[in-house]
Amino acid sequence: MNTLFDKIWDAHVVQKVDDGPTQLYIDRLYCHEVTSPQAFAGMRARGLKCFRPERIYCMPDHNTPTHDQDKPIEDPVSKAQVDALEKNAADFGLTHFGMMDKRNGIIHVVGPERGLTLPGMTIVCGDSHTSTHGAMGAVAFGIGTSEVEMVMASQCILQSRPKTMRITIDGKLGKGVTAKDVALYMMSKMTTSGATGYFVEYAGEAIRSLTMEGRLTLCNLSIEMGARGGMIAPDEVTFEYIKGREYAPKGEDWEKALAYWKTLKSDEDAVFDKEVRYDAADIQPMITYGTNPGMGMAITDCIPTTEGMADVEKASFEKSLGYMGFAPGESLLGKKVDYVFLGACTNGRIEDFRAFASIVKGRKKAGNITAWLVPGSWMVDGQIREEGLDKVLEEAGFEIRQPGCSACLAMNDDKIPAEKYAVSTSNRNFEGRQGPGSRTLLASPLTAAAAAVTGVITDPRTLM
Repeated sequence: MNTLFDKIWDAHVVQKVDDGPTQLYIDRLYCHEVTSPQAFAGMRARGLKCFRPERIYCMPDHNTPTHDQDKPIEDPVSKAQVDALEKNAADFGLTHFGMMDKRNGIIHVVGPERGLTLPGMTIVCGDSHTSTHGAMGAVAFGIGTSEVEMVMASQCILQSRPKTMRITIDGKLGKGVTAKDVALYMMSKMTTSGATGYFVEYAGEAIRSLTMEGRLTLCNLSIEMGARGGMIAPDEVTFEYIKGREYAPKGEDWEKALAYWKTLKSDEDAVFDKEVRYDAADIQPMITYGTNPGMGMAITDCIPTTEGMADVEKASFEKSLGYMGFAPGESLLGKKVDYVFLGACTNGRIEDFRAFASIVKGRKKAGNITAWLVPGSWMVDGQIREEGLDKVLEEAGFEIRQPGCSACLAMNDDKIPAEKYAVSTSNRNFEGRQGPGSRTLLASPLTAAAAAVTGVITDPRTLM
């Protein structure tokens, strides 16, 4: 009678504290340059070594520039953080995929594509979007810097057990509807706090029909509903994706792993703390209009009005629209856009570039658009070139940048200027997230591509 979450969590419990947290064993710790320096400093101060260094993988991604990565980083803060990670990894004997290493990229893209993220694992990183890895059938969640140190020192973490929620999406997804739209739709219904305190399992026909890349996108955004993490039971899609990858089990180990992975699903009569259902037929291509990911709507809809809102909600809503330069009841179709960003740990995978290229093929980039197309890793970059997508994109007037988090979070050179509009495939549209005063509209790669060739917000289905 166990849920998938229960099975993995219970298999990793070292000990329970009465009326306190659980000591949980961690299979994999991912470290990037932003949330690890204090953890390493703490380890040094206590004279500690990493307990299981072979289970820790490090790579820079947030601060890496997306051009001229073979030259020294110009920004002194970014350079200091990237250099510190390299030194710390060397000092503590940890695996490090540095800049220009063919295995480098955004940590949440590299983990799955290298076969480091596997079903049944517990995975943590000092980054909220660690929930991405749950798509492989793992319990994956973001942790704080002091907890990063805890895992380095003991390969364990103290955690209180979250509640469980299952979100089932029945039916088939319509034309032009991607995993990103599914996530934005759920957030528009549940708000950004609707899953607070829960670990979410996604189920139903629409979820099973998603590719591995789509599932990674969906789980990536679980955190934006307030969830502790999101996960999808591994199936043939998962196994096919993992097989033959660099760090995946091989030979007899593969057969053994596969036999275990096939047990990783919620039992028929498993009871969740909360059940939510949606119909795939109700989901259309989505776009956000406000300053949190829950402020989204179908691209053909109009921005809601303040009718029936309580005073506090109304004030917050009006402040958000004021920042965005939008009005209640307004349609966004045909609104001029300045920037388009394809990338991030949300939509920086090969499938996202295929989708973008499918719209721009035979068309030209609009003159008013600055487009940043940033692969999530060097492996994705290689796939783009193998498939000839680089030629399609270049013919349409786009260039492909080097891998990194890029314009997702304004920690590197790729910042959206104040008051400029960006249709972005990333995960957050908070005030100033993509640069001070920037205005972000979250959307799928298809919707981003439609804006890139028309120069305005466009329903991608009209170009398909």
